[in-house]
Amino acid sequence: MANLLRGNDLRQLGFPEGRAIGLALAQLQRKHLKKLSKTDQIALLGQILAAPKDFLTHLDWSHTAAALLPPPSRHIGLAERKDYAVFGAEHIEPGAIHQMETAMKLPVTVAGALMPDAHHGYGLPIGGVLAADNAVIPYAVGVDIGCRMALSLFDLPPAYMEQRTQELRKILLDNTRFGNRDGFQHGRKLGHEVLERDEFASIPFLKNKQATAAAQIGTSGSGNHFVEFGIVDVTTEANELGVPVGQYVGVLSHSGSRGLGASVANHYTKLAMEQCTLPAEARYLAWLGLDTELGQEYWAAMNLAGDYASACHAQIHQRLAKALGQRPLAKVENHHNFAWKETLADGREVITHRKGATPAGAGVLGIIPGSMTAPGFIVRGRGVAASLASASHGAGRLMSRTRAKAELGEAEVRRHLAAHGVELIGGGLDEAPMAYKDIHTVMASQQELVDVLGSFTPKIVRMDGA
Repeated sequence: MANLLRGNDLRQLGFPEGRAIGLALAQLQRKHLKKLSKTDQIALLGQILAAPKDFLTHLDWSHTAAALLPPPSRHIGLAERKDYAVFGAEHIEPGAIHQMETAMKLPVTVAGALMPDAHHGYGLPIGGVLAADNAVIPYAVGVDIGCRMALSLFDLPPAYMEQRTQELRKILLDNTRFGNRDGFQHGRKLGHEVLERDEFASIPFLKNKQATAAAQIGTSGSGNHFVEFGIVDVTTEANELGVPVGQYVGVLSHSGSRGLGASVANHYTKLAMEQCTLPAEARYLAWLGLDTELGQEYWAAMNLAGDYASACHAQIHQRLAKALGQRPLAKVENHHNFAWKETLADGREVITHRKGATPAGAGVLGIIPGSMTAPGFIVRGRGVAASLASASHGAGRLMSRTRAKAELGEAEVRRHLAAHGVELIGGGLDEAPMAYKDIHTVMASQQELVDVLGSFTPKIVRMDGA
């Protein structure tokens, strides 16, 4: 259309880089405003730019006007620390404890808990659970929004793994992609309804993110993300999996929302830090009120990223099931790095952030992985109030990535893997099994939080890398 304005038109008019441009362009798409000529549109935007305060109560232009004004600087002090529960305290590093102590001093904090796999992170420690009053904290959700575990069980005996190791290795190589390299070629791409979601059009920040999401869908990230074949051992008849006690071949995947989630996390953390200025030790815990436009915008983007992460796992498992020529007997999936609207035992409505923590509400199923050479566990949550109905999301790091690279050797790691009958494709020293805590110790620290239904033992593991 001849009268369609673009971002560069607004920049030439004097609009600053940022949300105001996207908001203004979105408004101009409304039916009654699209009728205006290009000249009239420019004149109107010029008036808003010259006197944004005059448009703060305007039905069409209040949000654009607010974005043109400097955000109110909110210098917020910390409150007295609230009590919180710690599980497996003797196995948690002081840095993670300090971060949790800081989070419990936020004015919006209602309750908290620290899981036995906890270790230092940005903002909230990994393994931290924080309930807030009508506020969402992007860095208490985490960068990899909606990161999750997904497990499929197949009606194949454990001997299948030994008999067809090379075939299964090739299936992983052919049907998984990792890191920031190219995803699947055009002829092998799978569509998904999440890519058609309205949020890609209605949230200005997401308007140029759909293409990247489409390119990366069905792929896995780098770092500790993996897809692996292994042995599932269902150990109790009283399980919700719908399968008898016994052993099965399984596929376990761990990954998140890829570039989409990372960009959402970083963008809205920056905006949150501009909105509320906290003391230096708490600055990464800046929040957005859910009664604000930015808070609602982040909430919608977070949920989109979580659904996108689930779609990636669905495609991974779909490809592998097809390559195996099998349909899964059962599936289990759970996520972390997310925020939920929940009600505490005392009736208070809160926003519960689980950064590297598994939802463990009463009867809720989940997977808590160990390492490449240690089993993971299929669990059923007990809904313990002290833990905010949460459990660990894994074994947790014993060594930082830097320390693991400095202290561990390639030959040592390969010998360790061979001794446990594990074949690794890709991976690095920073993800060596020795870099992680003992999963059995972690599970012993949270016996009151979950019931164990079975285990998963990795055999063929693929991670990012050659």
